[in-house]
Formats: sequence, C-alpha cells, structure tokens
Amino acid sequence: MANKMKSHRGACKRFKKTGSGKLKRNKAYKSHILTKKSQKRKRGLRKATTLTSADLKRIKRSMGQ
Repeated sequence: MANKMKSHRGACKRFKKTGSGKLKRNKAYKSHILTKKSQKRKRGLRKATTLTSADLKRIKRSMGQ
C-alpha cells in the first residue's frame, strides 16, 4: 500500500476552495509601509481574488486535492 502525501499546511491556511472548485487567495502588499500607498490601492488589496489557472494545478496538488 502506497503512503499518502501530506498536504502542505501553509498552503491550506492561505487558500480556500470555492464552490466551483477555484481557489480564493488574499492579495499581497498589505502588511506594512502603508503610509505611501493610496487609500484606493489599500481598499483594493482588502478584497480576496481567485488563483490564476497557471498556479491552480500546482497549489491544489500541494493542498492534497
């Protein structure tokens, strides 16, 4: 019997699966040096977005899906 792959716990904490099977992620550049960033830019960074198709297969595999 083959051993199971362990899921990457860091990836599991960063990505959420949507109903249609896509992966949701938060945007980067929102943690520090916020004074020079415009309010509009920071507001846009709050919203979650979906993972691109280029990364989807790789991240799903590391999450064990």
